[in-house]
Amino acid sequence: MRYYGFEEFFGDVKKIAHEVKPYKFDAFLAIARGGMTFGHFLAHALDTRELYALNSIHYEGSKKLDFIKIFNIPDLSNVKSVLVLDDIADSGETLAEIKKVLGELYPKLEVKIATLLYRETSLVRPDFYAQKTEEWIEFLWDFTI
Repeated sequence: MRYYGFEEFFGDVKKIAHEVKPYKFDAFLAIARGGMTFGHFLAHALDTRELYALNSIHYEGSKKLDFIKIFNIPDLSNVKSVLVLDDIADSGETLAEIKKVLGELYPKLEVKIATLLYRETSLVRPDFYAQKTEEWIEFLWDFTI
């Protein structure tokens, strides 16, 4: 297990911000919970208020569940291009399901994906990512009290 701290996170957000800036996405869509901090920082870095969120459940802690639940999908009917944000493309199953659901709801929507980390075994290769990893990651926001 590897700890992913603030300095590494901040550097990765800046890297991705530089890569995605030329694309001028209409909106960012953060996947709650893993993509929320990433979305907040990226929206500030690129000076946009068009930051939305949706919820997905596919893990309980480190245990993968037998289902993927996608809910609280925002209204993207006036959006032409969206960048979906998550902390890691792990199995890729959640990202694949979100891309499928968005395609069904908004067939003309251009959907791209950005993650901080990416495993090459993922079903979905993000369009943008900061680092490849094969380790289990403990993110700075992974804590409970």
